[in-house]
Amino acid sequence: MTINEVQNEIIDEFEGLTDWMDRYAYIIELGEQLAPMEEKYKTPANLIEGCQSRVWIEAQLEGAEGQPDRAIAFEADSDAMIVKGIVALLMRVLNHRTPREILDADLYFIDRIGLKEHLSPTRSNGLVAMVKQIHNYAVAFDMMEKG
Repeated sequence: MTINEVQNEIIDEFEGLTDWMDRYAYIIELGEQLAPMEEKYKTPANLIEGCQSRVWIEAQLEGAEGQPDRAIAFEADSDAMIVKGIVALLMRVLNHRTPREILDADLYFIDRIGLKEHLSPTRSNGLVAMVKQIHNYAVAFDMMEKG
């Protein structure tokens, strides 16, 4: 599936949940399904600045060096249930994508499901910080791949 197809799928899922308490419950459920992050990656270097809760995002390029269109494999975790669910949504859309796909992506699902407007200002800032860090990883890997 393309990034936009995954985003549209998420939008469809959220449209079926009209009450925000149901949406929060679903976000928490998504967080519970997120694969646990290895403790060795929960380092200050992977900690996202600007989040009220603690969020870690770690990234590595998949595949052999020199191979074209290598994707980025992310691992992520948070110590807050709702934030972990938000991270799970971002991982669903952006995990195992090439740096170029991530850099070219318009993450419209965030606004379309009303996520930003229903988060506290600190959580909203944290979401922006998470997206920025994922973008920064994509920039770094894209530059590295171009040599």
